[in-house]
Amino acid sequence: MLRDYPALNYTLLKPGSGYAMPSQHLPDQVTLDSPALDVLTDFQRVTAVIILAGDTLDEAHRRMIQRGVRLLLVVDQDRKVVGVITAADILGERPMQALVERGVRREELVVRDIMTPQERLEVLNLADVRVAKVGHIVATLRQSGRQHALVIEADKAGRHTVRGVFSATQIARQLGVAIQTTQVAFTFSEIEATLAR
Repeated sequence: MLRDYPALNYTLLKPGSGYAMPSQHLPDQVTLDSPALDVLTDFQRVTAVIILAGDTLDEAHRRMIQRGVRLLLVVDQDRKVVGVITAADILGERPMQALVERGVRREELVVRDIMTPQERLEVLNLADVRVAKVGHIVATLRQSGRQHALVIEADKAGRHTVRGVFSATQIARQLGVAIQTTQVAFTFSEIEATLAR
């Protein structure tokens, strides 16, 4: 039977070879009437950036900078989502609050100390996102006052899988709104004002 299948020839791997990674190509420009999926970072197409709850805040911050993201999914040893941590969490007042509450040094703080835990995470359903427009997502983020919105996909048994994330920074970039590179320094009213011009 194997006579019908001759072996393939090997070749040597060239120095400096990279490796294939999932990639998602979002449209450069969108409008408020564009499909919401045009601004969703889809974890079926882009690998989610994760961190363990016991990793240090410095490691979380380093990973964000390295990967060019401002939100990490916090996972347990089984890769189940137990929370999220954002750059605003790390650079804001939460570390100081945790220092006071725990009575430890800054370098002893871990992601678990300041993350938003799974039981407090509000998420959007992919079924709703599929029929939504970018304007719906902007309105949702604006109403919640958040920079990110996680999107889940529910299976028939009702189990959730985090499918992607909306980022206010990414949406602003695709809408053509100028943003500053230090901290997220735009507001949704600025987006509206720019789009109204």
